[in-house]
Amino acid sequence: MGADCRPARERGANRRFSRGRKLCLATIVLGISGLGALGALVGGHPMSSQLRPPDAAAPAQVTEPHPLSNEETQALVKRVLQTELEAAQDSSLTHPMQYRLRKTSPRLSTTKLIVETKDGDVARLIAVNDNPLSADDKQKEDARLQGLLDDPNLQRHRKEREQGDTERVRKVMRALSDAFVYRFAGIVETPQGPSYRLSFQPNPHFDPQDLEAQVLKGMAGELWIDVAQQRVTRLEGKRLHAVDYGLGILGRLDEGGTMLLEQADTGNHQWRTTHMVLVMNARVLFKPVKLDTTLELSEFAPVAMGMSYRQAIEMLRANPVGGQPAAPAATGSKR
Repeated sequence: MGADCRPARERGANRRFSRGRKLCLATIVLGISGLGALGALVGGHPMSSQLRPPDAAAPAQVTEPHPLSNEETQALVKRVLQTELEAAQDSSLTHPMQYRLRKTSPRLSTTKLIVETKDGDVARLIAVNDNPLSADDKQKEDARLQGLLDDPNLQRHRKEREQGDTERVRKVMRALSDAFVYRFAGIVETPQGPSYRLSFQPNPHFDPQDLEAQVLKGMAGELWIDVAQQRVTRLEGKRLHAVDYGLGILGRLDEGGTMLLEQADTGNHQWRTTHMVLVMNARVLFKPVKLDTTLELSEFAPVAMGMSYRQAIEMLRANPVGGQPAAPAATGSKR
């Protein structure tokens, strides 16, 4: 929608972060690790739609946070990352939401409304560079949505890609606790309440078993964990050295890439990513790839469980600028 004068390689790289898919910790891990740029090497897209917090009552409250020993820190990380992995494995869409996604890069910003459905996510572009769409661009966006309605295979193929993404997410999540050495660095206050602040450095004994997990090598940073709900609230890191694939022939992640992720409880213990910054230079085969992307997610609101992508499109058409979602026609939990 609208003119985009960015180089093709920049558009291709950043497009992977604008597909209208759910963004939780496991989702962002792939982007953080560099698969956002190297997705072509593993034949998929790094953003997965089948990620959400597990169903559960409120976790037991921790009354008083305290300094952690090295053993307690490692145990905490394993426990919390297992929770995040379970969130990534839950594909039942038990708490679907609508939200607003604003993506910015140095030359372009876009704002979309996203609706999560049992058929995969549906997105509607509503602004470019913080300006409402022109009449012509609105017409093009309506035509794109109509194309999804006319050809169900388009949405089906997207969902199949997302399911493949989920498996790649799992591989990286399983390796996270072993990829780094974590140390207690203090307790910080966040809007959610107190969080454990943990630092991490590369684990010299880490031996990745998958291409996906290999991208975790050579990173250091901080991991914050909510004391009460035992969920990640902040993840910040920097690539200390470059990582080569196939002796550098297949690809390379350059030294110095940075990332920032923030998660929050958006209500009823449903944790979602609310802010992400990713800056990275890489090479895929002989093509340079540059990422400089900020994502802001807001205005989360629940939608009916079992909603189809067709119902989501009609909802977006009826409420094209956001706000509380209109109630769709009757839905069921069957696929």
